[in-house]
Amino acid sequence: MWGVECGFTTTFYCLPSTFKNRMIKPLSDHILLEPMREEKKKGGIILPDTVDKERPEKGKVVAVGSGRLDKDGKRVPIELRKGQVVLFKKYGPDEIKVDGKDYLIAREEDVLAVLD
Repeated sequence: MWGVECGFTTTFYCLPSTFKNRMIKPLSDHILLEPMREEKKKGGIILPDTVDKERPEKGKVVAVGSGRLDKDGKRVPIELRKGQVVLFKKYGPDEIKVDGKDYLIAREEDVLAVLD
């Protein structure tokens, strides 16, 4: 299964097993993110992940593309670096699954802030 519509404007991609142990290199101004899901607590009780399936808005940068081309054809490098923790638009990135692990691919413009 390569692509399945998942509501709204998001597409979920499941890469076949032939892609195992390969590094994904985003193109142009795209960024590969590992979503960081936070445990929800309510009154001291940790709620299971299945209770609230909202998309994460925080993630760790795994890989970055080479940057976009400006109107003169010059490469504009991406400001983000591997390992940074960022906040991004909830419905901006596309979801992919590699080796059973979930990742997001977003454009640089979908990233709102870098957390220190």
